[in-house]
Amino acid sequence: MVRLPSTEQLQAFEACARHLSFQRAGQELKVTPAAISQRIKSLEELLGVPLFLRFNRAVRLTDAGQAFLPGIREGCMRIAAALDEARKEKTKNVLTISTAPSFAAKWLIPRLDRFLGAHPDVDVRLSTTIELADFSTSDIDLAVRFGDGNYPMLRVEKLLSEAVTPMCSPRLLEGKSPLKAPADLRSYMLIHDDTYDFADVSPDWTMWLLAAEVEGVDPTRGPRFAQSVFALQAAVDGLGVALGRVSLAADDIAAGRLVCPFPTTVPLDLAYYFVGPEAAFTAPKAIAFREWLIAEADES
Repeated sequence: MVRLPSTEQLQAFEACARHLSFQRAGQELKVTPAAISQRIKSLEELLGVPLFLRFNRAVRLTDAGQAFLPGIREGCMRIAAALDEARKEKTKNVLTISTAPSFAAKWLIPRLDRFLGAHPDVDVRLSTTIELADFSTSDIDLAVRFGDGNYPMLRVEKLLSEAVTPMCSPRLLEGKSPLKAPADLRSYMLIHDDTYDFADVSPDWTMWLLAAEVEGVDPTRGPRFAQSVFALQAAVDGLGVALGRVSLAADDIAAGRLVCPFPTTVPLDLAYYFVGPEAAFTAPKAIAFREWLIAEADES
């Protein structure tokens, strides 16, 4: 049986032939020049011919080295191409969705099993951040974003409208000081969702109190949370009354963990949008996810 050179030996030879330097080859392969020298020496012993002429600060290919190089380069290129194809095959059904942590936790993940059950061949990965995805430099395929829908150079499809209203644990409707009327809010902790406090039309307690024509309630007091999911959880735990987003709280309300004690609901100019490069929408995995996402949003 013919004994074949190792990958390390061939990599060392190809790098040395390109750089004509053991030191620079070692830097590229992240090993010492001595390790490169040893790999070349063992390769020469295996082949039975010298591949380099050694000088004090440089090396030069021998005739045998010159003859050996084209085949090795072609082989390395073919191996690299084969590895790329294998990686593409592995990831062709990976669908990476970028979305805000609270939307993922409160809306998307509780429904995701229905998509995975219908499409077990699609490997969904969630990237949770409130930062906008850079589709040109990341592996993000598509995104769900809460905003005004102004995402230049991207395909934008509206998924869900949103509104806010006070929400609390049902326990707050009972006891010695039950929460019955909006004016009773002055006796309760107000919970603030500051997820989008940088937006010009970010929903806040001042907005809702004006809409409900409530006076005498300080709209600034109470704890603040940087993610909607934490503000809603604080309300579930009875910490106070949160000005919650109806879509995100829908499951908690349906399960009785939260109640909406007052009828005044303020619609927002902001909404949830499905966005991404036009080309990304054409992949079968993206088409399937889009159709499922729109159906879920319509049902909501």
